[in-house]
Amino acid sequence: MHFATIQECLLLVKYVNSGLVLVILFFYFGVLLLIAHFTGKQSHSKDFFVANKQAPWYLVAFGMIGSSLSGVTFISIPGAVYNPKNPALSSQFSYFQVVLGYLLGYWVIGTILMPLYYRLNLISIYTYLEQRLGFWSYKIGAFFFLLSRTIGASLRIFLAASVLQLALFDAWNIPFEITAVVSIFLIWVYTYKGGIKTIIWTDTLQTAFLVTALLSSIWLIKNELNLSFVGLVNAIVDSPYSRIFFFEDWNDNRYFFKQFFAGTFIAIAMTGLDQDLMQKNLSCKNIHEAQKNMFWFCVVLVFVNILFLSLGASLYLYATHKDIPLPAQTDKLYPMLAFQHFGILASVAFLLGITAATYASADAALASLTTSFCIDFLNISQKTEAQKQKAIRWVHVGFSVILVVVMLIFKQINNDNVINSLFKIAGYTYGPLLGLYAFGLFTRWQVHDRFVPLVCIISPWFCWILQANSEVWFRGYRFGFELLILNGLLTFIGLCLIAKRNIKLE
Repeated sequence: MHFATIQECLLLVKYVNSGLVLVILFFYFGVLLLIAHFTGKQSHSKDFFVANKQAPWYLVAFGMIGSSLSGVTFISIPGAVYNPKNPALSSQFSYFQVVLGYLLGYWVIGTILMPLYYRLNLISIYTYLEQRLGFWSYKIGAFFFLLSRTIGASLRIFLAASVLQLALFDAWNIPFEITAVVSIFLIWVYTYKGGIKTIIWTDTLQTAFLVTALLSSIWLIKNELNLSFVGLVNAIVDSPYSRIFFFEDWNDNRYFFKQFFAGTFIAIAMTGLDQDLMQKNLSCKNIHEAQKNMFWFCVVLVFVNILFLSLGASLYLYATHKDIPLPAQTDKLYPMLAFQHFGILASVAFLLGITAATYASADAALASLTTSFCIDFLNISQKTEAQKQKAIRWVHVGFSVILVVVMLIFKQINNDNVINSLFKIAGYTYGPLLGLYAFGLFTRWQVHDRFVPLVCIISPWFCWILQANSEVWFRGYRFGFELLILNGLLTFIGLCLIAKRNIKLE
């Protein structure tokens, strides 16, 4: 997945009136707080963690779309369709190869991982590691999730806060530190009581905003180009932006098998082994409804990504038709056209869309971090309901503070290369989780549990060395998404080396 740089994101709302931003934010968060008021009534700890396992599967499926995207993705996928600097390297619709890989990954989640989680009646999915491999395997798995989600969520909210700072708070001479606190506080307010029960409903609304923004932008472009929907589809198909499959050069990042299998393992690791997204699946009434949710989530995900890619092609067709100069950074194309050329309604739709995409992923992250820490490190299941509620409140506040602190660290660093590297490091943490679960599911060996954290630390470190030197060592080959697969494989091999081969599962 392609991510914008910090400077690109800071320029998203350069042409937006601060009064408009304020009105939209009041409306947006007012609706979220209203939802939180009704869903948070008489809530208890099980509502916070798994919505008392009463969540409608169709709401979970639709809301997961918003959680699986980010505000940066909202502008990056359409922009990456074309590369003005080097048209031969344009992504075109090659990202759809990753999406096809997702489908295989979600099939694995729905048929292997989710039945396991429901059979064991898990709240935190990492408790499986303790039951299967041991105490230290469990703790290192949960730790990697906490580390990854903390970095990822902090960066996403940092980007959103930076946009708000430029669009709104700079005009009032309010420092970024206040903006950071306000951004986290807004999320905390509507999630602190209802947790996942509230988030399922708010994410559904936020996904609706996101899809509405996409559809309205495509509709506007269609009208501006004087085309019917069929005419627009034909124009996209006939354009130089719509190629999907790439089989020629395995060194090319667009090469089909690299993207397809990377998409498969990204889905398995970053959804099936991630407390954030799996927490929503575990809120369904039973495994059959959870599997139904996963199936329809896949259908909606394919539809939404087709919209993203079609929007990207439409944006470039529109810019070409109107003789609009293309920005050097492709991530600026969508916001530039929305704010400078599409009019007020498109600006409002874009702001709602990017805000929804950002906060839908951030609020779920805060709830999942709270859940994982309470279950995996505080052993909250052994406490009374009053003790559980108190622990949830304090942990929720604690992670809110941590997110603010990490955001301020990003602000002090203020270096694109360092921040992007930190985000990539967060992706490395899913490799050990992939290896741990693969070993637990597909072997019958036990391990020397105390050595597992060492294996999980060495594997990503070794992958970092390979990535840094791959072009020299492997004749120009560059690792992309497939590095996750290698990371998981190395962890799996390491676990095999420390296995107690004479002790197997009964």
